[in-house]
Amino acid sequence: MRFKETPLKGAYIIELEPHRDTRGTFVRLYSKDEFSGINHSKEFVQINYSITNQKGTIRGMHYQIPPSAETKLIGCVNGKVFDVIVDIRKKSSTFLKWFAVELSKQGMKMIYIPEGFAHGFQTLEDNAELIYHHTAYYRPENERTLRYDDKRINIAWPIHITEVSDKDRQAKALDMDFPGIDL
Repeated sequence: MRFKETPLKGAYIIELEPHRDTRGTFVRLYSKDEFSGINHSKEFVQINYSITNQKGTIRGMHYQIPPSAETKLIGCVNGKVFDVIVDIRKKSSTFLKWFAVELSKQGMKMIYIPEGFAHGFQTLEDNAELIYHHTAYYRPENERTLRYDDKRINIAWPIHITEVSDKDRQAKALDMDFPGIDL
């Protein structure tokens, strides 16, 4: 694994190093020892799997507030997505800045998202499948959503938006007093 820090401090693109032979391919997705090199020490306590049927669908921008703030490790196992993170750490020099990476089965990359970030993605192909590792359990009372089309963040989604959940569509736009997360 090769860890490449993004412009948003603490978030990393992880380039996987597949081993191929006549049998196929083997890839290490996680090693506690290697992740300690980026100061990751929390245990992943929940693993989720999503399938999104239609190209152009947006899921996000989701996060949990303390005490349920979580670090996420996300990979795409089928299809292709435009994966987006937004820094919502109120003391960060990149507060409300976003970063995106294309994740795909063929691309052999994952994204490491520390606490204090909202996350979402847009599918670039039908039937995109993601695996998410979380360091905190999902707690609906601590879940929050940023609007995927919030003018203050201004995410440049790459293709026409075809589907958005009611919950994501009904999220309120940020006001000037958005407090962010104090971490």
